[in-house]
Amino acid sequence: MRIHITSVFVDDQQKALDFYTGKLGFVLKNDVPLGEDRWLTVTSAGDENGVELLLEPSRHAAVQPFKSALVADGIPFTSFAVTNCHAEYERLKGQGVVFTQEPTQMGPMVMAVLDDTCGNLICITSAAES
Repeated sequence: MRIHITSVFVDDQQKALDFYTGKLGFVLKNDVPLGEDRWLTVTSAGDENGVELLLEPSRHAAVQPFKSALVADGIPFTSFAVTNCHAEYERLKGQGVVFTQEPTQMGPMVMAVLDDTCGNLICITSAAES
């Protein structure tokens, strides 16, 4: 068994697609119209057949209170691995990405938390630099 698709609830699918591809560097995998919404997935660049991230609409009544509570408590919805958290933080910050937590070493890893502009906090992590 392996993870095939995971999702992140987004307030605006097009805005999410622009952010996740234009800023974070993911690539579009699927864009299938489904009424008002789309089956919209992205993958890691260079791993187009890897795990897909579904940019899922936040319409369900339970989603908004859940997302709001996580953001209010500063809890990231998901985490992405990067090679060097400090370098990725600087790159993204240079593109105007807003961070709620600068790179911080936590045991064997370094993590930073960003705002995805679609209602979520996202953690980026790397191994601690020696």
